[in-house]
Amino acid sequence: MASQRTGEHEPPRIKIKPWHRAKALATSLNQSKLPPKPMRADLIASEFSLPGLPVAVRPFGSGNINDTYIAIFRDGRNELPAIIQKIRRQVFPEPAAVMHNLRVLSEHLQKNLAAEVDDSDRAWRFPEIIKTKGGDDFITEPEGDIWRALTFIPGAQTFEAVQGLEHAFEVGHVLGHFHRQVETLSAVQLKEALPGFHHAPRYLANFEATLKQSGTQALLQASASAQSAIDFIVARKSALLTLSNAVEQGKLKLGVTHGDPKSGNVMIDNQTGQGVGLIDLDTVQAGLREHDLGDAVRSLCNPAGEDPIKLDDVGLDLELLKAFVDGYRIESSKTPNREGGGFGYDAILGMTLELGLRFLTDHLNGDRYFKVRQPGHNLYRAQAQFKLAESIEAQEREIREIVQGI
Repeated sequence: MASQRTGEHEPPRIKIKPWHRAKALATSLNQSKLPPKPMRADLIASEFSLPGLPVAVRPFGSGNINDTYIAIFRDGRNELPAIIQKIRRQVFPEPAAVMHNLRVLSEHLQKNLAAEVDDSDRAWRFPEIIKTKGGDDFITEPEGDIWRALTFIPGAQTFEAVQGLEHAFEVGHVLGHFHRQVETLSAVQLKEALPGFHHAPRYLANFEATLKQSGTQALLQASASAQSAIDFIVARKSALLTLSNAVEQGKLKLGVTHGDPKSGNVMIDNQTGQGVGLIDLDTVQAGLREHDLGDAVRSLCNPAGEDPIKLDDVGLDLELLKAFVDGYRIESSKTPNREGGGFGYDAILGMTLELGLRFLTDHLNGDRYFKVRQPGHNLYRAQAQFKLAESIEAQEREIREIVQGI
């Protein structure tokens, strides 16, 4: 369907590169060289209410938290793909809370999207819960982990790295649409799926407690780089706490947030190049809209990424930021009486510092949370975020002008 946007907000379609298009569903299913299906996931898949039988179950995606599989159910000549996932208590202490939130969100989005379908310029989509044969939303294992099935979104794919200005625009548009949709969803209906998530004072307290450990002191004596990273974050403690202080002062209010709106969670239609929805909804809970905005910009507008080849490549791209904000404003402008809180710059800097702090703390704790490829990996990740923070600070005036009013 042709876009209904006009004027300066009308971007060209995203040109999906051939090697990225090869990652679309048809190719991944027909040419996959992944290991054979695990028996456990295979057995679990057959317990969900889908037509036919699962004929293929294989690992899917690149997530670092859930165990994710794609299952193909065959009913006669028809085949239907579905996502099968295991949610671990190690990450989500109350997996049932995740499913409660997803159910509440799903029902809310279904109602809202149905009401605006005739006026929309695109087919918005989101993963929906597939019930078990017993009518439940999930299956619980004895140790407390749960298994669920979600609908697969066909004809769309995600990109871990930004593809250009058009892609940045679409990521902003999708996030803006999500925020507009959940504006009328009360956060009190949601449970705390991930306790302490994006709570800077908690991360700072954990960091300070880690510094007092004897093992940390020994590590610092042998690592000038780690001490330099510590000095960097300590000097920016006030910037790290700006958003949480604003909440305490009544300047910002909690609402419903996605929690992890990186580009890799934004579905892009293969044919139109338009964004059509957000996936990975496990972190949806009460939070600040500024958390989402800052985290999206932090991850999207630094083309070098969180694991750059060289730290010198790290920096915030203002053109990507402008494109993202233009896309976001398309949707946020449709929300009655919605005014920006004036914390756009603080959100971008604060979320960058927060992730750097989390990487640094995990390094000092012996890499217990984030997966690493080699010793020192989390320290390098922290250095990359701090390099990005320096770039943000150096462009404060320009960034504040771009994000004014969102």
